[in-house]
Amino acid sequence: MISSGVVILLPPSEGKALGGTTKSKWNPQSGVFGKQLAPQRKEIINALQRIHGGSETLLGVKGAHLDRARTANMNLSGAPTLPAWQRYTGVVWDHLDLASLSASQRGRALSSIVVISGLHGIVTAGDLIPDYRLKMGARLPSLGALATWWRKSLTTALSTYSPKGLIIDLLPNEHRSAIDWSSMNNVMRVDLVMKKGGRAGGHNAKAAKGLLARHILTSGSTQAKAQSAISTFLHSEFSAKVAS
Repeated sequence: MISSGVVILLPPSEGKALGGTTKSKWNPQSGVFGKQLAPQRKEIINALQRIHGGSETLLGVKGAHLDRARTANMNLSGAPTLPAWQRYTGVVWDHLDLASLSASQRGRALSSIVVISGLHGIVTAGDLIPDYRLKMGARLPSLGALATWWRKSLTTALSTYSPKGLIIDLLPNEHRSAIDWSSMNNVMRVDLVMKKGGRAGGHNAKAAKGLLARHILTSGSTQAKAQSAISTFLHSEFSAKVAS
């Protein structure tokens, strides 16, 4: 599958919905990028198996959340699945709110939104994925820093998926570091900047990022309309700025 239109890069969320369907069980070859990235995904699974799903330090949670994360990470192959846009429940995704879009808009969004993930490498919003927990900033024994370890594979996969389309980068730095941007000339990096000055971060900035992605999606499917949407994005605290 090759996208010739607009691709929006978003991060996953640490919060994820439980459950899913067992009619479509997950395996490393699942999804649009599965065939291309299955070998790397298998290495990630094996690395997680060796450390029993991950430690409190690696996964960044404790107590019942740690138990859930370890169980999920130890049982990835054959796990129940949900579409990525339903699995991710964080602030960005809540404000993106794909469920409230029209059928045609949501259908376009499922292939236009591409997520950079520590476990999967890359998935589209429509790909079926399991419950899991693994940050792109994690460092796995034998693999090292995931952003560095993934970089060559993800750059190739993204370039192949959208060789001529407009790629709009809405990623945080942790996920941006997993791509070698020097080899790509069809990327527009967009940052949120505070109107009153200062660094954009926290809950409100994540919410604004979801709203910006939604605004781009609902403004039309062409590259020109996407670029216009960025310049016309309205928010009380933030504005969208295209990086030079």
